[in-house]
Amino acid sequence: MKLKNCYLTSILLLVSITVFAQYGMQKKADKLFNSFAFADAKEVYTKLIHKDFNADYATRQLADSYAFMRNPDSAVVYYQKAVEQENIPIEYYYNYAQALRGVKDYKGYRNLMKRYKNEGGIINEAQLTNDKDFLKSVLNAKQQYFLTDVKFNSKFSDFGAIEHDGNIYFTSARDEGVLTKHRYGWNEEPFLDIYVTEKNANDSLIDYKSKLKGNINSVFHDGPITITKDGKTIYFSRNDFNKNVLGKNDEGITNLKIYRATLIDGKWKNIEDLSINSSSYSTGHPALNSDESKLYFASDMPGGFGGSDIYYVSINNDSSLGEPINAGKIVNTNKNEKFPFLNKEDVLFFSSDGHQGLGLLDIFATVSDKDKNINNVINLGVPVNSSKDDFSFFLNENGLSGYFASNRDGGVGSDDIYAFDKTPQLKIEGAVKDGETNLPLQNAKINLLDTVGNIIAFVETDSDGHFDINIDRDTDYILQVIKDGYTEQSRNTTSTNTDKKTSKIIEDFILNKIEDDKIEPSPIIKLAPIYFDFDKATIRNQDTSELNEIIDLMNNKHPKMAIRIESFTDSRGPAKYNKGLSIKRSKSTYDYLIKNGVDKNRIISYDGYGEERLVNNCDGSIKCTEAQHQLNRRTEFIVSQME
Repeated sequence: MKLKNCYLTSILLLVSITVFAQYGMQKKADKLFNSFAFADAKEVYTKLIHKDFNADYATRQLADSYAFMRNPDSAVVYYQKAVEQENIPIEYYYNYAQALRGVKDYKGYRNLMKRYKNEGGIINEAQLTNDKDFLKSVLNAKQQYFLTDVKFNSKFSDFGAIEHDGNIYFTSARDEGVLTKHRYGWNEEPFLDIYVTEKNANDSLIDYKSKLKGNINSVFHDGPITITKDGKTIYFSRNDFNKNVLGKNDEGITNLKIYRATLIDGKWKNIEDLSINSSSYSTGHPALNSDESKLYFASDMPGGFGGSDIYYVSINNDSSLGEPINAGKIVNTNKNEKFPFLNKEDVLFFSSDGHQGLGLLDIFATVSDKDKNINNVINLGVPVNSSKDDFSFFLNENGLSGYFASNRDGGVGSDDIYAFDKTPQLKIEGAVKDGETNLPLQNAKINLLDTVGNIIAFVETDSDGHFDINIDRDTDYILQVIKDGYTEQSRNTTSTNTDKKTSKIIEDFILNKIEDDKIEPSPIIKLAPIYFDFDKATIRNQDTSELNEIIDLMNNKHPKMAIRIESFTDSRGPAKYNKGLSIKRSKSTYDYLIKNGVDKNRIISYDGYGEERLVNNCDGSIKCTEAQHQLNRRTEFIVSQME
C-alpha cells in the first residue's frame, strides 16, 4: 500500500512539475510578446500549442505575433483557428480579415468584415460595399509604374531609398562583416543603420564599410532619412538614444525620435534632438517639402485620428521648429499613416492601412484643388502596391523614376527596395484665342471625343484661355471647341507613338466670331449636365459655374422657367445602392439651387434613377476608362416650362 501511495505521489509530483514548467513557459512567452520580441515569442507559443497547454490562448497570441511581424501568410492559419473558439473577442474577426486581405483572399476578407460588424464592430460600410469595384478599377487601371532591378538588396530588411547628388542613401539591417551583431527582438534581425552607395556602382555587395560617415549610426535603429538640397543638413529617424542615453516612456518602451545633423568635413556631426520629439510618443520618417520650409513626419502623438498620423511643422529662419500640425482627416484615418514624401509639386505621398488598399500598407498620393488644399487621396495601384506592406516611396526631381520598399512575395529579404520608372500621365493642353484680337477666350468648351464621335470628357478654358485634359496613350481622338458667338472648330489628334517620357501634347485654337446677323440665340432648353466623383454626392467645385448659369437663367432671364432634376450613377456597385446614391445627388443639386435663390416651387421634381439610362456602353460588360464612367455619374436638367 505504501508503495502504491508512493507511486501516486510521484505521478502527482511529476504532473505538478510539468504543469508548473508549462506555466513558466507561457509566462516567458507573454513577457517576450509584451516586450515586442515577437520572433522569440512565436517559438514559445508554438511549443505551448504542441503541448496542448492553454492552447486556445497560445493560438490567439501566435496569430497576433505573426500579424505584428507582418506575416499574413502564417497569421491566417492561426486566426482561422482562433475565430472558431467560443466567446472569441470580436477584434479577432477584424484581425483575421486584414490577414486574409494580405494573402489576396478578398472574398474572405469581406465575409469576415461583415461578421465583425454583426458582432458589434464598427466598419466603413461604403468602403466594404464598393470593395469589388475598387479592386476591379485598381487592378485593371492602365499601368504607369514599371519596376527595374535593384542590385543591393540583402537577406535582411532594406528600405527608405533616396537619391541625392549621385548617391543612393537607404536604411538596412544587413550589418554584414560585423562580428558583434545587436539583434532586434521584434523580427530577430540586426538593428537598422543608414548606408550610402554610388548610384551607378557596379558592386552589389554593400557592407558595413558603406555605412554613413559620422555619428549618425548607433547601436539601435537609425533611418530612414531626408537631406536638404544643398547636402548640408540631414534629418533622420532613430530610437530615443542620444549621447549614450536610452530614453523610455512610462511603460519602459523606447520610442522613435527625429534628429538633425550637419555635414562637417565629409562627416555628419552635431546631432540635435528636435523640439517635436518626446519620450512619450514616436516621431519618425522625416520628409521635406519642395522649398524646405516644412518638415513632414509620422507620429502617434496624442490628439491624432488614431494609430500614427502624418504631421508637418514649419522650419523657421533660425532652424527652430513651429508647432506640429496634423495633415487632416482626408489624409489620416483611425489606423496608421506613415512614410510621408513630397515631390517637387508638393504632392504628398504616404503609406496607409486605413485607406482602401490591396492588402496591408499601400502607398497613396494626395489630390489638391487650385488653392493647394488637399481634397482626396488616390491609391497608386499595381505594381507599386501589393497585398503586403508597400512603403517609403521616393520620386526623383524629374518625376520619372524613384524607389519604394515592400515585403511582397518574391523578394530577397524581409523588406526589399524596388526601383521604378514612371510613364507620366499624358494630357492635351493648349490655349483658345480670339482670331481678331488674339486675346484669350474664357469658358470655351473643349470636348474630347473618340473617333466615332462619342464624348469622353470635357473641360472649359480658364481666364487665360488655357485648358488641359488627360488622355490615354496610343489612342486617336477628336478635339471640339465650342464658344457662343464663335465658329465651332474640330480637329483630329493622336497620342500614337508618343515618347514614353512625354507628358503633354500642345493643341492651340484660334476661333473667329460669327457675324452678328448670323448669330442664333443659344437654345436655353438645353441645359448642360453636372458630374460627380465616384461614390460621392457632393457638388464639385468645377460644376458650380454650370449651376450658377442655371440660377442666373431662372432668377434673371426667365423668371417663370421651371425644371425637373434627374440624377444618375455609373454601373459600378449594387443597383439598390446606386439608386440611393442617385437620390442623394439629386437632393444635393436641389439644395444648391434653393440655397442660391431659386424658388423651390419652380423645381417640379428631383429624383434619382441609379444606373438606368447610361449614356454609353459602360454597363460592366466591357472595360471602360474612368472618364467614360464619369459621363454616367451626372445630374440632368429638363426644362418643363419657359414662360
